[in-house]
Amino acid sequence: MSFSKLGLSDAIVRAVTEFGYTVPTPIQLQAIPAVLGGGDLLAGAQTGTGKTAGFTLPILHRLSTDANGAALLNNTAARPIRALILTPTRELAAQVEESVRIYGKYLKLNSAVIFGGVGINPQIKQLKQGVDILVATPGRLLDHMQQGTVNLSKVEILILDEADRMLDMGFIRDIRKILAVLPKKRQNLLFSATFSEEIKTLADGLLNAPAMIEVARRNSTVEVIAQKIHPVDRDKKHPMLTHLIKTNDWSQVLVFTRTKHGANKLVEQLGGDGIGALAIHGNKSQSARTRALAEFKDGSLQVLVATDIAARGIDIDQLPHVVNYDLPNIPEDYVHRIGRTGRAGATGEAVSLVCVDEHEMLRDIEKLIKQSLPKQVIAGFEPDPSARAQPVQLRSGNGGGNRNHSRGGGTVVKVKTAQTAKPRSGGSAPSGGGFGGSRPATTARRLGAPKRQAFFI
Repeated sequence: MSFSKLGLSDAIVRAVTEFGYTVPTPIQLQAIPAVLGGGDLLAGAQTGTGKTAGFTLPILHRLSTDANGAALLNNTAARPIRALILTPTRELAAQVEESVRIYGKYLKLNSAVIFGGVGINPQIKQLKQGVDILVATPGRLLDHMQQGTVNLSKVEILILDEADRMLDMGFIRDIRKILAVLPKKRQNLLFSATFSEEIKTLADGLLNAPAMIEVARRNSTVEVIAQKIHPVDRDKKHPMLTHLIKTNDWSQVLVFTRTKHGANKLVEQLGGDGIGALAIHGNKSQSARTRALAEFKDGSLQVLVATDIAARGIDIDQLPHVVNYDLPNIPEDYVHRIGRTGRAGATGEAVSLVCVDEHEMLRDIEKLIKQSLPKQVIAGFEPDPSARAQPVQLRSGNGGGNRNHSRGGGTVVKVKTAQTAKPRSGGSAPSGGGFGGSRPATTARRLGAPKRQAFFI
């Protein structure tokens, strides 16, 4: 199946082909026709499945080909916002808007992205000029609403991307305030990695007889990611990480910590060891986060230390190493973390440094992924068998200011229609990024195996 056979316009197919992709991913095969049909959609899809193209491509088609769109595109007056895409993080918002521009390069549509951490005045100026597709984080969009600098009265299509993470970050009130000002008659698309009770409640109140799809990534973590555990005492984690990086000559390593303070401390410690590292988390300015991501992407930065929410959406093609410096207190986040590697058909390595405090977390993770992770004790870093567990400091405010970070359950619903929905327990597939998927054996590349570059989708 090609993109042209999905009903997309020649201009969109041309842009997709020029970018190097010819074969749709599974979620694109299901989502694109559903969105083109004009109905609401509830999609269970992790980052890395190709979900972003799954909604941006049909949105571009609808807005550029319907009668209303044709009239607006030929009008020189400022255009109203017709599609609104909400994302949980700044990085994800920026990448989604970049995708809109890439695939809409031969269309007359325009787009804008607005998020916090940067000046609001340039955003106000851009909005005044007219925007067809707006990508935004909830907080900054509310700022514009309160200042009267954005008009959402003409929105035809609403997309909530990574809705589960938005709820994790405490954005539910912001989302409800935004929904209250939107036209009642509109198309709604909701994408979520998991279907917790909160997500189901949100979907019930937002969606009208939605089509429902759920697509996992084609490659499981077992097939493409080598996972291992290094038991270690809590005060030896930093020396062990330095040892692993230097002895194995790791050149590009993504390291996850549980807290922002822990990320900052680790960056200082690695710097003292002569290892270049930068951190990204909610307390970092947007310019600092952008710079760190850019340097890590181009290979000039050896180690990027991140908290879970700040790193949401990071995807670097063929990233070789992910290290869990701290295990996440939410088991599903382990799968999201290690899914940053082992993409595009490449193999990857996920290493976890586990102290006695984290044994219960490890058991929860192994229960979720239904396997026991191999353990390897590193000579010189043997853990003290008499060590006792201490309370673990849980993450707080990673990327969301003082937002609440509670998370719902990990139930995934695998259904085709609303009438056949049957919940089942289980975790989410690994989260990668870009447009998902491994490269097939043929010369045609799926929309998801970019040429050695980073995407933050």
